[in-house]
Amino acid sequence: MPSSVTLTLCGAPTPATYVFDDRTTCLVGRARECGIPLAATEKKVSRHHCVLDVNPPLVRVRDLGSRNGTYVNGERLAPGPAGRELSDGDEIRVGGAVLRVSVRSARQPGPAFGEPRDPVDAAHALMAAAEAGEPDAAGIHGYRLLQELGRGGQGVVHLARNEGTGELVALKTLLAHHAVDPSARDGFLREFACTRALRHPHVVAFHGGGAHGSTFYFTSEFCRLGSVADLVARAGGRLGVDLAVGVTLQVLRGLQYAHTAEVPVRLADGTSAVHRGLVHRDIKPQNLLLTGTGTAHDTTVKIADFGLSKAFDSAGLSGYTLTGAMGGTVAFMPRGQVIDFKYARPEVDLWATTATLYWMLTGSPPRDFPDGADPVDIVLHHPPVPVRDRLPSVPRPLAAVIDAALVDQPRITPTTAADLADAIRHAR
Repeated sequence: MPSSVTLTLCGAPTPATYVFDDRTTCLVGRARECGIPLAATEKKVSRHHCVLDVNPPLVRVRDLGSRNGTYVNGERLAPGPAGRELSDGDEIRVGGAVLRVSVRSARQPGPAFGEPRDPVDAAHALMAAAEAGEPDAAGIHGYRLLQELGRGGQGVVHLARNEGTGELVALKTLLAHHAVDPSARDGFLREFACTRALRHPHVVAFHGGGAHGSTFYFTSEFCRLGSVADLVARAGGRLGVDLAVGVTLQVLRGLQYAHTAEVPVRLADGTSAVHRGLVHRDIKPQNLLLTGTGTAHDTTVKIADFGLSKAFDSAGLSGYTLTGAMGGTVAFMPRGQVIDFKYARPEVDLWATTATLYWMLTGSPPRDFPDGADPVDIVLHHPPVPVRDRLPSVPRPLAAVIDAALVDQPRITPTTAADLADAIRHAR
């Protein structure tokens, strides 16, 4: 049986049970949009009182600055993004309502004995396994690591060379949070196969991948000019309008393809089906890579990691809740995606692309995130700052398109990448 988190609502007019078996977020409060809505008569409960970060069997609760507080086992939580991890049998009290926590874990507690627990160590162990001829590392046999390109909490990217052909690739290794059972491994590799089928000039191409113990690895084309974040840093913190718009239009061409592409999917029973359209869910400057000569007229923008983090999370491999995974990503997430992390329609990518354009022009994300403030609370309760308030020199027609595309309550207006691209082109 898969891992799950169950919350049983007690002490309310209508008791209810909420079961979570995959990665999501869930608001608790009096607002209708909350995943666990409490009665309007609960005067000691805020509209958005607290948020649950769920990645079964992990679950964490964080108070959203409520006046009357969120209590776990009788102890009041401090406001802020840290929150508190919950265990089986814990009780959350919000006003007069009590949520009882039940956790069912199908996971092993950690990587298998002797496996590396650091992504860089895992990458080197993987290369040693490939050199030794181990079958599950055969996909990178004959490759040599040249230099590290970047890393995160659970993954590292290296520049690698195929010693036989001389081809340079980006080799990404991801370290699972726990020992990997066959169903989780196969589920992830099925989703990865879907992503691997994407082939477009503005999408980074995956070549291959596999799993060795608790380490997953992937090879993709190497983009030697770095990311859009690097480009902006080299430019002193902002880009001119023409360059920023040019980057954005290339991204939108890649998204238009990915959002409508037909990709083959291998199902759990061994049969195949065709799935239409993939959503990235994590568009941001660091995930937009550059190739070419570096001149304004010969630089190609490519979207990296299409669906990779989503697939890793969906298979229950990351061990991350939203608190642990978001980092700077929340600045490029629309409100609806923060309310429900599973929210994954094409509009979220369009909002994030517009937020990236805003950032390229101004050097700031659309919302202000003061030190010490809970980023989830900011996204829930503060609208984006009009772009000309940041930089008055942004042309008014372009500013109008950006500001309209960043409205995310009650909904995001642009629904296709082609429509957003047309609006931006006509505003230049």
